[in-house]
Order: sequence, then structure tokens, then C-alpha cells
Amino acid sequence: MGGYKYTPTKLMLPTSRYDARRADFAVNFIQMLKHTTGEWHGKPFRLMPWQEQIVRDIFGIVGEDGYRQFRTAYVEVGKKNGKSELAAAIALYLLFADGEAGAEVYSCAADINQASIVFNTAKAMVEQNRDLLSLSKLVPSTKRIVFNHTNSFYRVLSSETKSKQGFNVSGLIFDELFAQQTRELFDTMTKFTGDARRQPLYFLITTAGRDKTSICYEIHCKAKAVLDGSKIDPSFYPAVFGIEDGDDWEDERIWRRVNPSIGVTIPLETVRAAYEQAKQNPAEEMHFRQFRLNEWCNADIRWMPMDKWDALGTEIDWEEYEGRDCYCGLDLSSTGDLTALVLVFPPVAGDTKHTILPFFWLPEDVIDLRTRRDHVPYGVWKKMGVFHTTEGNVVDYDYIVAFIAKLSERFRIREIAYDRYGAEKIRRDLEELGAEHGFSVFPFGQGFISMSPPSKDFYQFVMEGKIRHGKHPVLDWNMGNVVVDQDAAGNIKPNKKKSTEKIDGAVALIMGFARATLGGGVYGSVYDGRGLLYV
Repeated sequence: MGGYKYTPTKLMLPTSRYDARRADFAVNFIQMLKHTTGEWHGKPFRLMPWQEQIVRDIFGIVGEDGYRQFRTAYVEVGKKNGKSELAAAIALYLLFADGEAGAEVYSCAADINQASIVFNTAKAMVEQNRDLLSLSKLVPSTKRIVFNHTNSFYRVLSSETKSKQGFNVSGLIFDELFAQQTRELFDTMTKFTGDARRQPLYFLITTAGRDKTSICYEIHCKAKAVLDGSKIDPSFYPAVFGIEDGDDWEDERIWRRVNPSIGVTIPLETVRAAYEQAKQNPAEEMHFRQFRLNEWCNADIRWMPMDKWDALGTEIDWEEYEGRDCYCGLDLSSTGDLTALVLVFPPVAGDTKHTILPFFWLPEDVIDLRTRRDHVPYGVWKKMGVFHTTEGNVVDYDYIVAFIAKLSERFRIREIAYDRYGAEKIRRDLEELGAEHGFSVFPFGQGFISMSPPSKDFYQFVMEGKIRHGKHPVLDWNMGNVVVDQDAAGNIKPNKKKSTEKIDGAVALIMGFARATLGGGVYGSVYDGRGLLYV
């Protein structure tokens, strides 16, 4: 390809050599194939520089014994960079052109559909090549390509395949290794199966995953260690295109580095569009970073970009809010935990921002214990006056009801939303108080259907600068702790179990925000027309 100049990998042993004839043969074989999908269908397979580098390194570098130095190749790169088509081409090379009698080439993956992707691509390549088609027998029903001339075949296996014994592997394509929930198939296909071959090739392709206990992450770590020289395995070839610690995921220069096919198979505009979506939604951000930037992300999604949140903090004169409408979220602790009440003031004419006023409680008797256990400065915060205590070792709900009664004399509380689970007594007390002070009490579910719309909209408000808060240290701490769950439909909700630190203030804030945007403010409801029912 234009301007490409090959330099052997730094992992080539001093005792190995680069055999240009072998490398050229592999490159030429692959480039006689044709692409199979989309706008590229029917066009010659011209290797991109990063692909050609891999092919020449694997097939052109040979050891003292004359056989390939590298027996396992691990290629980790983001989606749509062309790794599946490269894998299909390599599978066909191993079947037809590697000179291996009785070759056994396998495509493996977590399930049969994933395992079939590379195979179907290879099959389509054969169908577009008259010479290969005349030499082979295609058996779609059993997902096989047979090369009778050398008594060789290429077939599909998956974790669902019942029998995985007795293989004599000459070539293995393992697709999307990150999706393997166990290591059984990987171990079965890579341990001892190629011992009867002089130069078997295990070609592992994947995008970054999330499970850092998986076989894929184990191989990923090995690849990084081999690349930085901290681990030596002369037979292992790593190619990892991914974001590094300290990289700015919003920098287009990083996008280009970790997506070597940008401008060829990936339009830059497509990545930019995905990035814009990622900025608006934490779940989309995680998807972007994992699949576009090939970053190993935590399984749990950190919700709030704290630089955006911190930028909305300012000094607030609460006397100016006296008599103003507000909506409250109340997150109750069951025993000696943090209880949070957050007031949300909708904007009035001439303003565009919702204003947030939080309150927190802990039982007096547990402060020292919780400070030591949580490594959080509760004692300092108490002295600062940023949260309150109730007597004893459990939160006194009567105290909180009395506190709300005083607040209702200062601010015009319209609604109090609360987690209905296990809150029967305080509900009755608040309803009685509400009848006296003119506010209603609203039970608020904690599932996806209730929490996802206001969570997403609150996030959007933060990103658009439509929130104002007083830089309350406890609320700031809670916001930074939030981890969200995501279901298959893309709904999100804060998860207290996965959030290793406290998030009670954030949960109360979302509930109060939901009621404020539904019930008050100059803009009316952000949920109008959704048919949303909070249950």
C-alpha cells in the first residue's frame, strides 16, 4: 500500500530472520481475495499498513529451525477496524496455502453465531474466487470448507459444541475472546492440540472487554507485558491498539492512534457522531470507550463527570430562596447509615437553573466508627455543620420529621418523594405534616422505570449547565461515588450495592429533581408526552 515500508517487529529474536519470500507469498494470497460486505463488496482485499505488518511479522519471521517464530498472535483492536476480515483471510491462507497436509483450521467463539462471523466471511471470499471455489467443497449446513487436495478442512466451533476433544489443530481463529465467560473452550483448543504440528497458528482477535477476571484479560495483560519487555515469550505475538493510562479519550489524535483503520473502513465522522452521543450519556461513554477506543472498562459505569459537576458549584444566598417552591427527595437509612434530604428549587422567571439544597444525618453514636470504617471525615463535616446527627445509634425519624416541619416554614415545600420500601411510619407522619403545611408525599420506586428517565435528564441538565449547587462536600462526595446499572434497553439507575461509597444524597437528588421537573418551574415537565408512570 502507498508509502508503507515494513520493519520487522522488535520481538523478532536475534536468532530469527525475516523471510521476505514467505511474507510476500502470504500477503499476495490475501490480496487476491475480495471484500464481502457493504461498499467494499467485490473489491480486492488491500491490506492496510497495520494489517500487513501483522501478516508479515507472523508469516515472514522464522526461527533457526526454519519454522515460524510466532505460534500465538493476539490482536486487540476496536470495532469496525477490519479484524474479522483479516482473520477470515488468514484462515483461508492456513487452509489452502500454508503447505500443511491434513490441515485442521477452526473458528471459535463464545456462541455459534459469533463463531460463524469469520467463517461466513471466509466462505463469501471463496465464493468470489473461482480458483479457490473450484478447489474446495462448501458445506454450509455443518459450517465447513473442505480442501480435498490436501485432505484439509476449516470448520466452526463454539462453547456450545458438545464434543471438543481429539483435535489436531493447525490453525485456530478465536473471535471476540472478551465474550468468553469461562476458559474451557480456550484451554481445550490451545493446550496440546497443536503438538503434532511444526508451526500451528493460534490467531486470537478481540475487542477490549469489561471482565478483568476473564481469560481475555489474562491474555491482554500478557500482551502488554510482552510489549513493554517485562515478560518474554518468543512464540507470542501481541498487537494491541487501545487507549493508554493518561490518554485523553476526547482527543481525536488518540482516536486515530487506537483505530488504525480510520479513514478507510471507519469514517472519522462516524466516530465523531458516536463521541457526541457519549458526551450526553454515561452508558454511551462506556460503550464508546470500550468498542471505539478499545479500553478495558470497569463492569460498572461511573455516572457523573465530576469536573462538570464541580463547575456548577457556587456560593448561594439561601435567604433569597425563602418562600420559594421546592420539591424534596428523601432517602432514608434503615439503621446507622446516612440519611439524605435534598430540596430542588425549580427556576423562576429570568433564571434557567434548578437549585439544590441538601441535608444529611447520621446517628451520633456511630460517627467515630463510621469515620474509621469508611475513611470519610464525618467528624470534620459535623464540625463544619454540613450534616446533622440524631441521638443514639440509629437515625431518629421523628427528628427528621420535626426538621422538615421547620424547613416547611422557611421554604414552600410542594412534594416530598421518598423510597417507599420500609418507610410506612415516616410516610404516615409526613402525610400528617403535609396536611398541616400544604405539601404532598409521593412514594418513588427505585427500579429502572422510575429512576432512568430522571437520571438521564438530570445528567443532561448538568452537561448543559442548568443545575446550581452550593458545593456541599457531602453531596459532592455522594455524586462522585455513583455507579449505575444498565439494562438491555439502555435504561440506567443508581446502584447502591455496586457503589462502594455512599450515594444517598444523589438518589434523594434524583427523586427531588424528578418531582420538580414534573410539577414546577417555568419549563413544565421534561417528561411531557412520555406516558411515564412512576411505580
